[in-house]
Amino acid sequence: MGKFNDKTSGFRIIFRSFKYQNYRLFFAGQSISLIGTWMQRIAMPWLVYHLTGSVLILGVVSFAGQVPTFLLAPVAGVITDRWNRYYVLIASQILAMIQAVVLTILFYSGVLQMWHIIILSVVWGIFNSFDVPSRHSFVVDMVKEKEDLGNAIALNSLMFNGARLIGPSIAGIMLATAGEGICFLLNAVSYIFVIGSLLLMKVDKPKLARSGDRVITELKEGFRYAFGFPPIKQIMILLASVSIMSMPYAVLMPVFAKEILHGDSRTFGFLMAAAGFGALVGGIYLASKRTLLRLGSIIPFAAAVFGAGAIGLSFSRNLPLSLFLMVIAGLGLMLHTASSNTILQTITDDDKRGRIMSLYTMAIMGTAPFGSLMAGSLAKVIGTPGTILAGGAISIISAFYFFRKLPQLKDLVRPIYVRMGIIPEVATGLQTASEPSLEKQD
Repeated sequence: MGKFNDKTSGFRIIFRSFKYQNYRLFFAGQSISLIGTWMQRIAMPWLVYHLTGSVLILGVVSFAGQVPTFLLAPVAGVITDRWNRYYVLIASQILAMIQAVVLTILFYSGVLQMWHIIILSVVWGIFNSFDVPSRHSFVVDMVKEKEDLGNAIALNSLMFNGARLIGPSIAGIMLATAGEGICFLLNAVSYIFVIGSLLLMKVDKPKLARSGDRVITELKEGFRYAFGFPPIKQIMILLASVSIMSMPYAVLMPVFAKEILHGDSRTFGFLMAAAGFGALVGGIYLASKRTLLRLGSIIPFAAAVFGAGAIGLSFSRNLPLSLFLMVIAGLGLMLHTASSNTILQTITDDDKRGRIMSLYTMAIMGTAPFGSLMAGSLAKVIGTPGTILAGGAISIISAFYFFRKLPQLKDLVRPIYVRMGIIPEVATGLQTASEPSLEKQD
């Protein structure tokens, strides 16, 4: 019988990918670094809004940090497929640490201005364009058994959203007591841990750059592969739609906390931490599954849950209800992105994984700058609650469209999983195709 049985403890099932040493190191280092990242992500918009009082400038700064992903992610995917992902990841972390150090020095020297913040946001976006696809693709290199891939991706989401819970909570306290600079400083220090964990790994010999095809040729090949196969294309379209519509609820949170709930920086931190808690619950749920049952159906359902949470939030005027609705929104958003990631990773050819993960990055982060600008501009016209309401409603409509396409996508994905040996030939559909059993027969 298989590796896990009914008596296996829930803890061992949830953390089964920890049997790989490289993944344990990766998880530990990234967990600490992401807490610092979330502290900076909370402190930055609060500082911008404090300095300018403008929702439009909030959108501009967010746009500056995210638009490089839209422009560079496809090229980053080609580089990730050509070069060793491990070294791409180390380089991106070192450069991101330098950016955090510069931001900290400028703040404490008293010379930090808005143009500094915008330029440093662009720089961070450039490094992040290479970091995210290499980090997602590197999971396959650390987790050798394909039946553990879904668990590792769920644990990545658990790690990210655990930091999303802890980081904003600490940031809210720090902003109220010590100011924004300490958040920037702690983020810079946190990179030491992830870089150290990567250097401790034992990895295979680096791949050399491919000769032959030019970057532009491989770039076109990646786009044809992604958008020529309906399951990948439809997942990307829904990811992009939900990402754009989730931006109002993310970008406008400082405004919502201060103007709608009449709170302060701690209110803002608690709201973001509540979203992180919801996402953390979703990560535990996915990681604890013995099989990835109904993962295809979770994608539109989770997108609709996020939309419902956002719509409810737009009508809320008190903190307890708002925190609850942020939990719901965070849960839906996490389940949607992690489930989509798992299916994309498992149906993608190995030699195109970096490019598909770069398009995944482009869908969830590269489209975000346009959502940020939309959020800032629309909020000036219809207000913050109305903008959040519109984002939630469009997310639900997009989820319904994907749900109607689901039966066709099931039929297209099933042969891939049969060929890979992940499911038996009697299995049917994308739903089952996303259910690699952990109880393999001898």
